[in-house]
Amino acid sequence: MIDITRETLLPLAEAAATLPPVRGGKRPCYSTIWRWATCGIKGMRLETIKVGSVSCTSREAMQRFFDRLTGPQAGVPQVVRKPPRRQPPAYDVEEELRKLGFR
Repeated sequence: MIDITRETLLPLAEAAATLPPVRGGKRPCYSTIWRWATCGIKGMRLETIKVGSVSCTSREAMQRFFDRLTGPQAGVPQVVRKPPRRQPPAYDVEEELRKLGFR
């Protein structure tokens, strides 16, 4: 929850301008920040408050949002798992015994 006495409030449009450039060297636009606040990503939403008629967030709320998205694996390399070994093709034991002359 945003605490206006301790956190730096930003209108959503200004919040977008504080983020680093991403895909294509462009910063996220206002509508992206709005979508993070209303729809969220992976079930997590960016905290916002209304100041008059202006939707605002805070630098600290954005940090919490990104921390939750990053999760506990931040900075830890992902383990690459090898695909399971293929099982040898099954064969008919009875047929094999017949070929060997046991049946």
